[in-house]
Amino acid sequence: MRVCPIQPPGRENRKTEPLFTRVGPLVRELAGEITAAVRSPYAILGHSTGALCAFEVIRELARTGGPLPVHLFVCGRPAPQHPLTPSDLAGMSVPELETFLRDLEGTPEAILSDHGLLKWMQPLLAADFAVNEHYTFEPDRPLDIPITAFGGRTDPVASEELMAAWKEQTTADFALHLLDGGHFAIFDEAPRVHAEIAAALRDEASRDVASRDGRASRDGGASRDGGASRDAAGAEAGR
Repeated sequence: MRVCPIQPPGRENRKTEPLFTRVGPLVRELAGEITAAVRSPYAILGHSTGALCAFEVIRELARTGGPLPVHLFVCGRPAPQHPLTPSDLAGMSVPELETFLRDLEGTPEAILSDHGLLKWMQPLLAADFAVNEHYTFEPDRPLDIPITAFGGRTDPVASEELMAAWKEQTTADFALHLLDGGHFAIFDEAPRVHAEIAAALRDEASRDVASRDGRASRDGGASRDGGASRDAAGAEAGR
């Protein structure tokens, strides 16, 4: 299994590019990249704002005929049909931003205590939160792929109930795994998360093999029943 991380604008080697502040333009760009570069089978995992983007990029791929993933994994974000309360990170003072991030947990103390660094990061954080919080859910048919959700038991923005609501967005299998911790519990319990992901993908691979074996068996039966004389004729003609 190979991991392919996504690097949105504003970070590292893309730090000079304009930031996305709405989900639509972001997922259209990402869907185009997936269509051009990703080969099936593959799965998508998204945490927090990334979970919303993962969901919407699959919808975009379905609309444009792109390759669909075999599984969606989401973490730390309520189901998309539940709106979020805007936090207005852009309008916060640096001490307010420090308090906000501290309540979410997961940000190192060295960053929280460096107000110069927080001020530099604020536009990037505000853009990320704008993508997430200014999203408007448009009802559509549920996805036809399994969804697995991971939720922190003490996550202040994504409760068990709100994570369980992801079930409404698929006609396939759904699983919810609760983790000890808050918004960044997937990092605190990374070995368990990795194991659950691997198990889900193994199940998908097993079902795919069984499905292909079943099709091969049916095709072979059809050939024996009605296609044997044609196959023999073709073989004779070939000789």
